[in-house]
Amino acid sequence: MNRFNLSAIILATGFLAAGPHLAAGEATDGYHVVKTIHVGGEGRWDYVNIDPRTKMLYVPRQSHTQVINARTGAIVGDVKDTPGVHGVALAAEFDRGFTSNGQGKSVTVFDLKTMNVLGTVPAGEGPDAIIYDPGSKKVLAMNGRSRDVTVIDPAAEPGPAAAIAHVPLDGKPEFAAADGKGHVYVNLEDKSSIAVIDTNSWKVSDVWKIEGGDSPSGLAIDAANGRLFAGCGNQVMAVLDTHTGQTLTTLPIGNGVDACGFDAESREAFASCGDGTLTVAKETAPGKFEVVQKVQTRRGARTMTLDPTTHTVYLPTAEFDQPAPNQRRPPMKPGSFMIVVVSKQAE
Repeated sequence: MNRFNLSAIILATGFLAAGPHLAAGEATDGYHVVKTIHVGGEGRWDYVNIDPRTKMLYVPRQSHTQVINARTGAIVGDVKDTPGVHGVALAAEFDRGFTSNGQGKSVTVFDLKTMNVLGTVPAGEGPDAIIYDPGSKKVLAMNGRSRDVTVIDPAAEPGPAAAIAHVPLDGKPEFAAADGKGHVYVNLEDKSSIAVIDTNSWKVSDVWKIEGGDSPSGLAIDAANGRLFAGCGNQVMAVLDTHTGQTLTTLPIGNGVDACGFDAESREAFASCGDGTLTVAKETAPGKFEVVQKVQTRRGARTMTLDPTTHTVYLPTAEFDQPAPNQRRPPMKPGSFMIVVVSKQAE
């Protein structure tokens, strides 16, 4: 999770004058906010994830993880006892989900069908982002404070034996992306670089400096064409070539980025930012990348997940009270948590 100063963004941009420019359902040629799912409840959030098969949206809420039907907006489940949860990885072929528990130094394993907790797996210190790599068929938890990655066998019984590898990193990991071909790419936030993990040896095989991009957080991949899209704290999306490690270009995005996504069918990359913008970029010609749209969402909508079957983006946020003078983050208004839904389709 990118520790950007949300208070500064809110104060600089007018704070509560933050609604989308387009009304829900309004026709447009591009992406727009089609609806808002009002969820409510207490607890902050981080990386959301959607199961495109079931349309279940998994939403970390600090001490528990909500499961929301993306079609109806109904809360259909709640995974309990996920202390300091940051992210959720879905290993659909094993019918298991995995939460990274930042305060628990652990990963909770749960059944995707029943949402019952099956057990926990020890992780490093401060597990943050977590992904499932379909190539190696492993779950990887990025441990921010211990600067390493815990590799978990999703088929194993939850417990210490399920953690099959430990990958030390020379920097603080943020998000990660897998190409499904033997490589996992990890943003090193404090080094402004990307570490490449070989999933055959579970060792770092290379580290690439991001030229022109600082403090990367969000990361997405175009595996078919060998492109990485890294959302950086200096308001750029850096595009890297996975074959050479070269930074191909940087594109302007909003302030407070914390997540990126890529739609393999439309070949569009997304960067969600806390200032209330969603940047859409595309490789319009071989080696030429452009920002094709900037969508107004809502303040605080810094993380996202993409349903590749419906080409719909889901962004969690809330309404906020004014921050105190020395408060790093403004307090969330009680019961105001919501999911902003962005699509090209009318709802």
